[in-house]
Amino acid sequence: MIVNEGIRAREVRLIDQNGEQLGIRSKTEALEIATRVNLDLVLVAPNAKPPVARIMDFGKFKFEQQKREKEARKNQKVINLKEVRLSPTIEEHDFNTKLRNARKFLEKGDKVKASIRFKGRAITHKELGQKVLDRFAQECDDLASLETKPKMDGRSMFIVLAPKNEK
Repeated sequence: MIVNEGIRAREVRLIDQNGEQLGIRSKTEALEIATRVNLDLVLVAPNAKPPVARIMDFGKFKFEQQKREKEARKNQKVINLKEVRLSPTIEEHDFNTKLRNARKFLEKGDKVKASIRFKGRAITHKELGQKVLDRFAQECDDLASLETKPKMDGRSMFIVLAPKNEK
């Protein structure tokens, strides 16, 4: 934001500290009014014709703005993407272990990327990998929704599961 002497416009539409419109004034006149009440002249809408300037305590304004930003950062949730790797010929016990880990991640609120890496000639049987991923998504159905359908990426196939919102 542009403050006091940094304002280049010759005329500004002036708003006082109480939000009252004081009309269009010259920059010097607006600065005099601001210094008379011991506050700053801040350009709030520089692209308007004429630019809009407000009389306010700029230090207090910046402090309040930082406080609001800090509060907003505190309330936001960071979602991580966790990966679970499977194979097209995975055994039952291994599948259940990977499933348990994925469910734990989903309960914490993280997204889960389940991927299958095809080795050697296994890539000719993509339907086996598709079945494993479909079963994996089916098992996590109560906790998560399918964000992306099974997709091939080079020698691997993957899906992304997003946690369902509990609201």
